Amino acid sequence: MELLDGKKTSLEIQNELSVKVKSLVANGINPPHLVAVLVGDDGASRTYVNAKVKACERIGFKSTLHHLSTDTSEIELLEVIKKLNEDDSVDGFIVQLPLPNHMDDHKITLAISPKKDVDGFHPENVGKMALGLPTFLPATPNGVMELLKRYEIPTEGKNTVVIGRSSIVGTPMSILMSRKSNPGNSTVTLAHSRTKNLEQICKQADILIVAIGIPEFVSSDMVKPNAVVIDVGIHRIEDSSKKNGFRLIGDVNFSEVSQKCSYITPVPGGVGPMTIASLLMNTYIASNERN
Repeated sequence: MELLDGKKTSLEIQNELSVKVKSLVANGINPPHLVAVLVGDDGASRTYVNAKVKACERIGFKSTLHHLSTDTSEIELLEVIKKLNEDDSVDGFIVQLPLPNHMDDHKITLAISPKKDVDGFHPENVGKMALGLPTFLPATPNGVMELLKRYEIPTEGKNTVVIGRSSIVGTPMSILMSRKSNPGNSTVTLAHSRTKNLEQICKQADILIVAIGIPEFVSSDMVKPNAVVIDVGIHRIEDSSKKNGFRLIGDVNFSEVSQKCSYITPVPGGVGPMTIASLLMNTYIASNERN
């Protein structure tokens, strides 16, 4: 078994981007500018946004954080988005999800200009992805694709099973893995919590990508020997043996499955850092298109 080290790979990508940014600046071009909008005080969201800001600082991107209170109205958030869409100094921006319950995620996503949608969530970008046209790819699925590419995991002709059908991860992941590309060209089954005979379907997977949002959902008896396992999930559970009182686990029972598979992503340190790397790559592309 070999770990698919997302932390290491993400740092490699960031170092590559850092060299490109230095070249831009040396030629009198402004560095890429990424803006993050955070509404409320969700702990996980704050952690994610802070990691993105730190990554920007590390590689020379300009970063700005707009932290809005939980009671910010939807109209006020839409006004912030409108200003960011019109601000020529901003190459790309994200609105961190989930949003407070009084806001409509879809309405907010639609308000973001597709040209600055570096999260790749806007329907225009999703449609272009489905057609195989150049666009901003959704950050987490694209991060997984980059990880497979850099570890030279064969995907052509392989049976890939994606568990979870969210518009952010599962559905775009299934599209990317089936596209005529490398990585890609695999035969994809998109499964979910209502899928019948899910265990049998998973056992047929050469590549199993799990984004169902249930802690340690996938056990060893659901995995084909020597399969490649990608764990997108992340959950915080109480653990009195830890100094901070908790530990992080994924959607896969790592201790069991790691004994049976050929490659597996750890949690943390797997898909999470690759999501950040993908976001930075999209921002760099946005900057290039605007300059």
